[in-house]
This record gives sequence, C-alpha cells and structure tokens, in this order.
Amino acid sequence: MKVAFATTNGVSVDEHFGRAGMFAIYDLRGDGYSFLEMRKFADGIDEAITGTKGSGQLHDDRVESKVDRLADCKIVYLTEIGGPSAARLVKKGMMPIRVKEIVSIEESLRSLLDTIRKSPPPWLRKALTNEQ
Repeated sequence: MKVAFATTNGVSVDEHFGRAGMFAIYDLRGDGYSFLEMRKFADGIDEAITGTKGSGQLHDDRVESKVDRLADCKIVYLTEIGGPSAARLVKKGMMPIRVKEIVSIEESLRSLLDTIRKSPPPWLRKALTNEQ
C-alpha cells in the first residue's frame, strides 16, 4: 500500500496539503516499508494551488490535478487540509491523516505499521484488503 507524506524536507510531515510542493511516497507492507519516490509539484510552496485560492474552477481544477497525481496512495499524511480537498481524497478512496504537530515520516510509518499489526480501524483494514 502506498502512503504519501506532505513534506518540505523529505524527513518530516510538516506541510499543508494544498501548500505542499512535494510528497514523499512510501510502500508499506506487513513486514515493513520502503521509500519509493519524491513526487514534486513545485519548488517550495505549490503556488499553482495557493495562488489560485478564491479563483473558483481554476483552483478546483488544480487541486483535483494534485489529488489525481496522488490517487495511487491510500493514505496521505499532512499538517492541515481544507474540507473540500479532504472530501476529494476520500472520494478517490484515500484517507487524509492530519498530524497535530510536525512529526518525522519514519515515526509516522512505524506507528502506522504498529497499528496495522495490532488492531487496524475498519477503514484501514479495507484499504489493506483492497491492496491484496
């Protein structure tokens, strides 16, 4: 199962979904995880999203494009996400996970793996089942 992390540095979950210029993509399996790639949307802040906020359809189209480029990921970790963007992720079968404070990607992966091994919530069990 692929998991995306909104990041500015490739090490921490430290960015808002719309602002994120890049997402670290990992493959999570029952026995561990591995880094796959860095998906880059912009250098620094994603101005294609932030610069069109309030521009109606143009903004919506750019957010939808970002969601589409991440659609192979079942989980997206981030610091913040707006309601409409969260709804777009969920509609594509993706689960946004908001972290309360900046946390390392490695720590997030270890915690997720621990949750999978112990007692995954129903949405996570479904995502794991659909991956097999």
